[in-house]
Amino acid sequence: MARIKNPVRFSSHFGVSEEVLTRLGALNPTLNADTKLFIDPFLIPDSRHPEIAEGGHQTYRQHFETVIKLLAASKSEGDVPWRNARRLMEFPEIKGPCLGYGAQSVSGSGSGAFTTVGVMQTAKAIVDLGIDDPDLFVAMGLFEEGIGPDRISDMATNVILPDLLKFNTRILAELEIPTKKITLTLKNGASYSAALPINPFERNTETPIILVPTDILRDLPIASDWSDVADAASKNAALRHRVNKQIAEIWRRRTLKDKGTLRRWAMSNSDTFGLYLQFLRGAKPKPYDIEDDPLGELVWRRVAETIAEEQPFRLSNPQTPTVDGVAAIVKQIIEQFQFLIEKRRLSEDLYHGGNPRPEKAAQRLFFAVAHAYCKANNLDLTPEADTGNGPVDFKMSSGFEGRVLVEIKLSINSKVVAGFSKQLETYKESEETTRGFYIVIDVGAMGRKAEQLIATKNLITKSGRRTSEIVFVDGIRRPSASKL
Repeated sequence: MARIKNPVRFSSHFGVSEEVLTRLGALNPTLNADTKLFIDPFLIPDSRHPEIAEGGHQTYRQHFETVIKLLAASKSEGDVPWRNARRLMEFPEIKGPCLGYGAQSVSGSGSGAFTTVGVMQTAKAIVDLGIDDPDLFVAMGLFEEGIGPDRISDMATNVILPDLLKFNTRILAELEIPTKKITLTLKNGASYSAALPINPFERNTETPIILVPTDILRDLPIASDWSDVADAASKNAALRHRVNKQIAEIWRRRTLKDKGTLRRWAMSNSDTFGLYLQFLRGAKPKPYDIEDDPLGELVWRRVAETIAEEQPFRLSNPQTPTVDGVAAIVKQIIEQFQFLIEKRRLSEDLYHGGNPRPEKAAQRLFFAVAHAYCKANNLDLTPEADTGNGPVDFKMSSGFEGRVLVEIKLSINSKVVAGFSKQLETYKESEETTRGFYIVIDVGAMGRKAEQLIATKNLITKSGRRTSEIVFVDGIRRPSASKL
């Protein structure tokens, strides 16, 4: 699992107001860690930015109309039209937008999925059905293995890159930050030049920063998120009337594990594939709500930059970088985190719309607090956080011995008890450390979990084994002082 450490946002590095970026409709990216958002091609036509809604939409359609014509003309794999189509289907990752699944860099694995033989064969089969809709390529994301949200986003970025650069030219003129003329050459041979800011955290190469409009970003592109498609289709009377029982059963499922069933149905003939495209368009995707941040993808980055100044807290380096020395400092950070949640209303960042954000949002929030105080106190202690729901890992920069793990669980997690006795101990073993803290944040539905956790800890201790410390944090929302 990739890890996050020392995040630096575009706004803070270049001294740009976050409010200005919001007004201009541009994402405020983290320069040394990807933001887990993706460009959704279905949002491009509805962007409020003319470079994208007009230019990007036209570029996108023309690109794939050309691919469709080449595939239709191809008589066998490897002939000239096939090779030309494959060249236009090369979509390597472009680092500049800082989007995707990367952690301590903006470099991902790159995208080659669209050029595999299987994907090309599927695209050819769809075209041979008589489908000439450019959206067929992104539509494959729901049933073709290897075409995930990062691949779909890479595809869109490559295709509309010239229009994204025009958007940047306009936006950067208002920001008045240092830029450098850069030429970007894509794998398909296309080349584009623009004056862009340089990412200082990409040491081995001169990597530009490419700002992305927020209104074409989602947490998952619609063509990789079956739940949104299923919900929209099931509520549409016209679509319901046109489908048979088989596909009706598929869309009733919130998750789609059997991609093969959908694939066989969609590709059975041109009419069904056309209906499948209507499903996708009928879902009417909406951009990710950057301001409210329902999944907590962005809020922790703000906390990491501001909390130490807003709520100063003094820490000191352990005298020796032993595991116990590090654990003593980590315990202080946990106590400060608990204080901020319970007494300084940091608990508000655990919720969106009155409901708890995902557990990973709480884990990253703790990482943000830990990072901020370690940095503010000039500690050699380096917190790192998994990009998924893994633990925060603390270690001394001067040695390996001082490694301590912190695992965060929300009380609504049905596996909160099992996570203590199994998950955290497994993490500790793999990281070769004996010290760990298990933080349970009460956001409701705690029930008897606290009692069960304490009983489990006592049993482990009686057996003679060393176990992790358990910390309970009251994260229940409180009324503001004005309402008390």
